[in-house]
Amino acid sequence: MTKPRKTVAMLAVSALVFAACGGTDSGDTTDTTASAPAATQPPATDAAQSGSGDSASDLGLPVIDPLDVPSGEVAIAGSSTVFPLSTAVMSLWEDEGGPGYPIDSIGSGGGFERFCVEGASDISNASRPIKDTEVAQCNEIDRDPIEIRVGTDALSVVISQGNYFAQELTVEEIAAAFSLSDPGATWADVNPGFPAHPIQLFTPGADSGTFDYFNEEIFDEAEPSPILSSIAQIVGEDDNVTVQGVAGDGCTEGDLASTCAIGYFGYAFFAENADVLQAIAVDAGDGPVSPGDESVNEGTYPLARPLYMYTDAGIVADKPQVASFIAFYLNRVNEVIGDVGYFPAPDEALREAADAIRAAADFG
Repeated sequence: MTKPRKTVAMLAVSALVFAACGGTDSGDTTDTTASAPAATQPPATDAAQSGSGDSASDLGLPVIDPLDVPSGEVAIAGSSTVFPLSTAVMSLWEDEGGPGYPIDSIGSGGGFERFCVEGASDISNASRPIKDTEVAQCNEIDRDPIEIRVGTDALSVVISQGNYFAQELTVEEIAAAFSLSDPGATWADVNPGFPAHPIQLFTPGADSGTFDYFNEEIFDEAEPSPILSSIAQIVGEDDNVTVQGVAGDGCTEGDLASTCAIGYFGYAFFAENADVLQAIAVDAGDGPVSPGDESVNEGTYPLARPLYMYTDAGIVADKPQVASFIAFYLNRVNEVIGDVGYFPAPDEALREAADAIRAAADFG
């Protein structure tokens, strides 16, 4: 089901290898209430933990002391899914004396437009790979994107705690739900064996990498996506609207007048709201699989996906504060990724990203 990723010009991180994992939209909290996955990538060395500027991390990057970073802004924008992870790393950075940099949650597509068309950001967060057309736009303003793998997400399809019948859905049933265009549609239109509760759908907008990935995996990259002509409520980049809408749907067994809702977003938002939501076990043909640490690491969850940042060699070379922040990010991301609700990137992918940044920044 999963398609090959598009190749990034110049420097690209390795293809998605979930079995090797050792590991929105706007939510501005990153504490989780569910059991978060533990990072299996080794943490930085003791020297790295101490912040010694003369040491190298396990990734071969310099250990950055935020207090010593040159002045200057770092503009970050993009994926709402990556937003809570970047916010957690930024908290580490600021706790150690680093200056705060703005992180705008405007969706992966919006982030690439700001980075590749407007040239107004230094780092573009993304929950999908950059497209060839976006690379071409970057090239037009003399930017050649460097792809930086920072983690792995398990896109989660969610229902309320009151939902008693849709805990396991096939890909075909999910597609049927998000294709419904009749305002009077019920769950019986998804599967005749389901009770005929009114159905409500929640989706991010078309600028979202989460939307793109969902459309790719559920609708085989249909253009235009059936979601856009469905009865789904488009929530933009605010996943909290989906949380509130699904959790408060009123779905009640025995009362067919009660609405039962469904939505989707990154695993971090499910983990943070697991007390009021259920994550659906998705069946892509090999039986239903729930999102989680084990299924992501084993490569069995069908909606697992990589998370990225993008920058440019010229930016890294000209703005040492950008190079320092990205080095800090890669050195320290696995300290927080499990608490946020995501999963570590494969060790090989982190090392390739570190090598690309080291070369661009001339860290040596």
